[in-house]
Amino acid sequence: MYLLEVRGLSKYFGGIKAIEDVSFKVRDGVIMSIIGPNGAGKTTIFNCLTGLSKPTKGFIYFSDNNITGLEPHRIVKLGMSRTFQNIRLFREMTVLENVMVAQHSKTSSGLFGSIVHSKKFRDEERIIREKAYEYLGFVGLSDYTEVLAGNLPYGAQRRLEIARALAADPAVILFDEPTAGMNPPETAAIMQLIKDLRKLGKTTMLIEHDMKVVMGVSDWIVVINHGVKIAEGSPEAIRKDPHVIEAYLGREH
Repeated sequence: MYLLEVRGLSKYFGGIKAIEDVSFKVRDGVIMSIIGPNGAGKTTIFNCLTGLSKPTKGFIYFSDNNITGLEPHRIVKLGMSRTFQNIRLFREMTVLENVMVAQHSKTSSGLFGSIVHSKKFRDEERIIREKAYEYLGFVGLSDYTEVLAGNLPYGAQRRLEIARALAADPAVILFDEPTAGMNPPETAAIMQLIKDLRKLGKTTMLIEHDMKVVMGVSDWIVVINHGVKIAEGSPEAIRKDPHVIEAYLGREH
């Protein structure tokens, strides 16, 4: 079963073609990576998938819904969340508050309920708090709930981003460079977390430059170069693909 399908996706910025006629499918429950040299168009694909950028051409289908050009908050409600290459936490809020606030897109008590602290509002807040503790436990941050997010070590901030992405209860999570700037132990911890997301029934997509990470976690890989898909397949197939080798190492190799 395919959870996500991209058909002929193109995005132009003026006369510049960031991506051109990119198509791929993502099966439910897999870990899929999008790789390619710097400037290949990988983040542009993520931005189109999550509504931050509207495609020039093409279509995106998610859980049988045409989400092409939808606003980001509507895509989140349908079940897609993401992290960013540059960490985007609420630095002056606690770790717990960062995860709780990410769940409010799923609440229904409304502004009036929050003002008067209706029973429905209180019940929702209790559930949100309980789930926040659960997600923080999953990423190994149970002991940091009352710490300000900005005071966390870098690796822990990355894990908090994962907990916050989980808080939206997505079917698919998109990671943009999840191990950027990390040392080897921190990288290994994030790799394990990505693998463990299967236990929660999540489908995962990631952009990543570290080939050890890509080859270590991926079921399927799509390769982009100069905005065009040049290959896709299993890690074993991609490792041997001559077009991929040329894109990364040059024709003489």
